[in-house]
This record gives sequence, structure tokens and C-alpha cells, in this order.
Amino acid sequence: MPFRRQVTLDQLNALSRNTLMEPLGIVFTELGADYLRATMPVDARTHQPYGLLHGGASAALAETLGSTAAGLCVEEDEGVVGIEINANHLRGAREGVVTGTARPLHVGRSTQVWEMKIENAAGDLVCISRLTLAVIRRRT
Repeated sequence: MPFRRQVTLDQLNALSRNTLMEPLGIVFTELGADYLRATMPVDARTHQPYGLLHGGASAALAETLGSTAAGLCVEEDEGVVGIEINANHLRGAREGVVTGTARPLHVGRSTQVWEMKIENAAGDLVCISRLTLAVIRRRT
């Protein structure tokens, strides 16, 4: 079990207030033994000019999931910062909701690597992303 910190979904969602996640409508929906899940609407907030889900919105969902999950895997005096993200956009989405799921590929003392799968309501893969994070000491 990679998570060291015990939190509720309400606590995670409260962290999104007054951040990028709030206007994008990202909501954490499930925290499992080794994964974190969130949803994001596909609407005017997340569309690109041609009416499709914006790749940047997908990347924001992916980084939100990976960074949040990674932060739950470090000690209280540590934090995480993203150092690289990639996203392969595999299928367009025009409406509805997409669901992202983050799962760890590597949880080390100095780095972590997380994979995020973003799917549409039918379960089709819309985007796959990988995020690498550095584990850092929090400033006091």
C-alpha cells in the first residue's frame, strides 16, 4: 500500500478550492488502496475551439491526480513537485464526463512515477499520461 497519509475525499476536494481544479470542475471521487480517481466535465470549461476536450485540460487532470496521490505517499515533512509529464491523447471527447485514475509505477525515496488513465463514460481510453515527481523536504 503506497499511501502513508490517511485523508478523506472531502479533505482532498477542499484542497481544490481557489485553485485551477475548481474552475475545471475536477472532483476526487475514489481513493483505493493503490489508486486515486477523479472526474472532470467535458464542456465549455474544458473544450478547445473545435468543441473537443482540450489536451491541456486532460494534462491538468492527470497532473492533479498524480501529484495528489504522490503527496499521500511521503512523510509529513516532505512534499512532491512534478518534473516531467507526458500525455498521449488517444480519443476525442465532446461532452459528458471523463474519469482519471492514477496508479503508481514507482514510489521511491527521491522520485515517484505515476500513470494516469483518462476514460470516457463508456470506458474508452481518451488519454494516457505519465508523471515523474521529485520528493522534496518542505520548507518550514
